[in-house]
Amino acid sequence: MTDYLILIVSCIFVNNILLMQYLGNCPFLGVSKKMETATGMAMAVIFVLVMAGSITWVVDNFLLKPFGLEYLRTLTFILVIACLVQFVEMFLRKSIPTLYAGLGIFLPLITTNCAVMGVCLINIMEEYSFMQALVSSFAYAIGFGLALVLFAGLRERIVLARVPKPLQDTSIGLVTAGMLSLAFFAFKGMV
Repeated sequence: MTDYLILIVSCIFVNNILLMQYLGNCPFLGVSKKMETATGMAMAVIFVLVMAGSITWVVDNFLLKPFGLEYLRTLTFILVIACLVQFVEMFLRKSIPTLYAGLGIFLPLITTNCAVMGVCLINIMEEYSFMQALVSSFAYAIGFGLALVLFAGLRERIVLARVPKPLQDTSIGLVTAGMLSLAFFAFKGMV
């Protein structure tokens, strides 16, 4: 039980996929201007990441490794992730059209989100058991969502501040992301 707790804390805070491993920065910067879209993207990534982490673990351990097809890992994982994203896209289009419209191009970009692929590969490279891979995928997704929502909250506040013209929009976003990353760096000694 303590091993899983350490894994969860490690994935959310110490090795945060966005702020410490710098994976998935495209949706991080693109969707974080409004809290509603950031929360929606976080939920979509949680679903896709948990499902992708568990399915890719099963595919790797029961299909690729037994037949010596590890070299097809990247292609197979992309296919699994793309199918899951299509499912999420169809669900949001029918169920929550305003969120679907708010996410725009960034929803299909989950397919090529290196954070999702990175977590799937980390699960395999660390040789996690199925349960560890499931917990790791969920915790990395929670860390992604936490960073995204915190960053969206900060960006909503920055709009109200007087920012010099050369630093407006993406520039101040990158500076803010750097400071948020430094705050998460304080967790580095925990695990």
